[in-house]
Amino acid sequence: MTDSLLLTLGISLLIQAVFFAFAATLKTDKVTDLSYGLSFVLIAIALLVRGDAGHRPQLALALMVILWGLRLAGYLLFRIVHMGRDKRFDGVRENFLRFLRFWVFQGIAVWIIMLPVIVWFAAPGEWHALMTVGAIVWAAGLVIEAIADAQKFAAKSRPGGEGRWMETGLWRYSRHPNYFGELLVWWGIFVFVVRDLSIVERLTIIGPLAITFLLLRVTGIPTLEASAAKKWGDNASYQAYVARTSRLVLMPPKR
Repeated sequence: MTDSLLLTLGISLLIQAVFFAFAATLKTDKVTDLSYGLSFVLIAIALLVRGDAGHRPQLALALMVILWGLRLAGYLLFRIVHMGRDKRFDGVRENFLRFLRFWVFQGIAVWIIMLPVIVWFAAPGEWHALMTVGAIVWAAGLVIEAIADAQKFAAKSRPGGEGRWMETGLWRYSRHPNYFGELLVWWGIFVFVVRDLSIVERLTIIGPLAITFLLLRVTGIPTLEASAAKKWGDNASYQAYVARTSRLVLMPPKR
């Protein structure tokens, strides 16, 4: 297992190093999110190559990670090309050390989130009912995240769309349905593997806990909520939307 942990950490950091060299040289942020999704994809492929592609649970789990990663990487690349630049990196991409720190953090974060998958691949089990449950939760998350992203991109691409908050489609039931979908993906993956993990190995729950913490407390929702409050905090209609709409979980709007 130790060799798998070191190998996957090395892969994650190497991917970041390659993309960082490109991004820092051109002072661009067009590949930051692309590298994030591709890191998961390449780690999953490496695990499958080291494992047994003919083993149905191993193939299924690898495909779950690969499909999620390819969809996310493709969408984020398309979005940043359409946007031109990512405002989150204003003042960062021009500072070598701050930009480098972001890439190192991203590489470590990818590895931590993938820990349940990495550890499970060291001693995979046969198919059982909990794997089916996990796969269903994963699939629901993938569909929710994909639909939410598509709805937001379509709305923001319309004339005047950037000047209005999202409150249609899935965004009527959650202020961040894409993040809700992403959390379902990673908790579904943990449910998929958890029965085959030892008591100590179940500490890899730090993976889904880490992505949950990042999205709820660090780089996800807090950043977007602060930006939205700055733009529309004095708007009564926006205040009403916030008051009636769930922060994360898809729920009927409050009356």
